[in-house]
Amino acid sequence: MSDQPASEGLIDEYSFLAGEIPVNVKITQSKKDFVPLYDVGVRGLGEGTKIVLNTLKGELITDVKLDADELMNPKMIEQVTRKFEEKAMKLLDKHFLTLSDDAKKLLASYLVQSMLGLGELETPIHDENLEEVVVNGSSAPVWVFHKKHGWCKTNLLLKDEETIYEYAASIGRRIGKQITVLNPLMDATLTDGSRVNATLRPISVCGNTITIRKFSKNPWTITAVLERNTISPESASLIWLCMQNELSLIISGGTASGKTSFLNSIGCFFPPSHRIITIEDTSELTLPKHMQWVPMLTRQPNPEGKGEVTMLDLLVNALRQRPDRLLVGEIRRQREAEVLFEAMHTGHSVYATLHADNAGDTITRLTNPPISIPKSMLDALAGIVVQFRHRRLGIRRMLEFAEILRGGDINVIARWDLKTDSIKEINELSVLADTLSLYAGLSRKEIIDDIAGKTKVLKWMLKNQIRDVDNVGLVIARYYRNIDEMMEIVNKNEPWSEELGLYGK
Repeated sequence: MSDQPASEGLIDEYSFLAGEIPVNVKITQSKKDFVPLYDVGVRGLGEGTKIVLNTLKGELITDVKLDADELMNPKMIEQVTRKFEEKAMKLLDKHFLTLSDDAKKLLASYLVQSMLGLGELETPIHDENLEEVVVNGSSAPVWVFHKKHGWCKTNLLLKDEETIYEYAASIGRRIGKQITVLNPLMDATLTDGSRVNATLRPISVCGNTITIRKFSKNPWTITAVLERNTISPESASLIWLCMQNELSLIISGGTASGKTSFLNSIGCFFPPSHRIITIEDTSELTLPKHMQWVPMLTRQPNPEGKGEVTMLDLLVNALRQRPDRLLVGEIRRQREAEVLFEAMHTGHSVYATLHADNAGDTITRLTNPPISIPKSMLDALAGIVVQFRHRRLGIRRMLEFAEILRGGDINVIARWDLKTDSIKEINELSVLADTLSLYAGLSRKEIIDDIAGKTKVLKWMLKNQIRDVDNVGLVIARYYRNIDEMMEIVNKNEPWSEELGLYGK
């Protein structure tokens, strides 16, 4: 591994579709800059054409008669888009007589997208390789966080502060929120699940800002996590064994360390016969479709301060729905944590995320204000998985896996070693081994053998590139239904096909 800048010149290049629009991306590194340049361009759409299209926007708005409800109702977005596309094609027929029909369709898509979407920001928002798209004011270029290359400057520049404000206000209007000088901070969610934060100057000194954390259309699975070397197959198998036997875990880590993504990836380890309830502020978790899954979301109060549904409300309600498993987006407050640990003590298995830098800090956060859980209650928790984002190297790793000892202390079983970029076992199982022996009837040798078998399954999934959340779920479900049959497939190294799913060959 190296923290040296990438070599000069072109370091990556690819294409994708932004709706119907073909987009080219070139990522380059120059001597003059310390970060790569993310250069995005639309094929067949030069600056001159953009200027002409911008002049047509006013005419298009005049031609298409819409009321405010149509523009703000997400259920009508397809109908509204069709209206604009039809009118846009007529305008293009009038102004671009010699263009082919395909070229006109491209221009119509760009015109409609720039009007109904977020203008210049729409293109990077469609790039699945990006995690964040941010605007730091009109005097600076748009920045993006690339999954492979980290933070990059782009060739996009929003022309003025008013444009940034209009984008933020447009996002707010669609969900019934306002951002104004008197209310200069806004959190919102786009229709695709992406989270948005916006601020206005003078609160943000250098100009209006927008931060978009993109919602991944391809849910994280354990295979995707293993491919990126975030966790070792052996550590993943230990976590799988814990989850199979209904032991509760907390996923902790710093901001953007991949806590929720990791929580999503291990969601496939649940048996298909269990009822699973997820509780989140914004919809990020996606489980296999064959599971009995009930997703629930909190709700902010309306402008009059009414209608709020909190995490605590949903937690209390969820316990009345006979859940076998509870997944909670993030523990923040004392009462939420108390309900969660009460749920663990009454036989529910719980999986949640928490902001903390390591396993020791996780215990400190749980037992001190504002959460303040008595240390004696921590016995109900089986283990802590710590996620870590190495900003300098641009990688995410499982930093630690720790078991909870009697009285709330920890025993770190595995830890990431920076020098070898590997996860190493540093202590033997203690309480976890006793718990698995008591409730699953497993001896230490049987625990080791079980982990080895699960490791084989995970490596087989890796080799067969089984990444889709539903197919990963089917493999795990097939394992639970008949372990011997699944292990025979793995040991023979048979290729995966959907016919090998829940119902076998």
